[in-house]
Amino acid sequence: MPAPIAVAHPADAHAFAAAAAMANEGLARPLLVGGREPILRAAAAARLDAGHFEIVETGNDRREAAARAVALARSGAAMAVMKGSLHSDELIGAVAQRSGGLLMRDTRLSHAFVFDLPRYPKLLALADCVVNVAPKLRVKHDIVANALALLRALGVTAPKVAVVAAVETVMESIPATVDARALAEAAARGEFGDALVEGPFGFDNAFSAEAARIKGLASAVAGDADLMLMPDLNAGNILYKSFIYAGGAECAGLVLGVQAPVILTSRADSQLSRLASVALAVLVGRGAGAVEGP
Repeated sequence: MPAPIAVAHPADAHAFAAAAAMANEGLARPLLVGGREPILRAAAAARLDAGHFEIVETGNDRREAAARAVALARSGAAMAVMKGSLHSDELIGAVAQRSGGLLMRDTRLSHAFVFDLPRYPKLLALADCVVNVAPKLRVKHDIVANALALLRALGVTAPKVAVVAAVETVMESIPATVDARALAEAAARGEFGDALVEGPFGFDNAFSAEAARIKGLASAVAGDADLMLMPDLNAGNILYKSFIYAGGAECAGLVLGVQAPVILTSRADSQLSRLASVALAVLVGRGAGAVEGP
């Protein structure tokens, strides 16, 4: 039987259609969490029959729906949580509650996308483009650890990480480059397990081995990274949207550092991206339960 996923407040046509699609594709069994009347109106707007799906009824308040969806995942009644038509901070607020949320001990909440890029030889993860605004070194350490756990759940046994900054030289005036050096040193000490972490890289050097060669950079990561760590949310968010809108990429994304996968979709996401995120959540949930650090 497909795994149950709690969809928090699927109260518009796009959110309801995504829930229906995951069922139609056999990826997961949606549990529609929220007010019955808004869900029925969303089904009508999508020209779909809500009678085929289980509704976990709450009041019409979005935060109440988010809290109930998180509770279902926390209890094991749902394998994962998916954002419906509520704001991201409303769902993250429920996930991040110290009591009753999905936080894991000793790690920071983060997010990672996994991209299929037309001009890159393999899947590429990007973190953090959604949750952490201006992460300091300790938070970046957790972002890397969380993303590496995701990659390992996908079968990447020895991930390669490119720590991206504006330039490829360490400059005290650009803190991201100093952090990159510190993360590479942490990896050399074995803090990330079997992983190769290098940086700082400019984006061109991280993405293209030829660009790195021209600039005289000897690197086993350049052009072959499994994960790019971005310096902050501004850079990450701009790059991930550039991948999609300018580069023709498709992606899946999850919130990490939690007891159950959390799918944090955007209202502008394609249906394929939503379904890919569901598939990623199911793979992670079945393979490892919660996504934990190495």
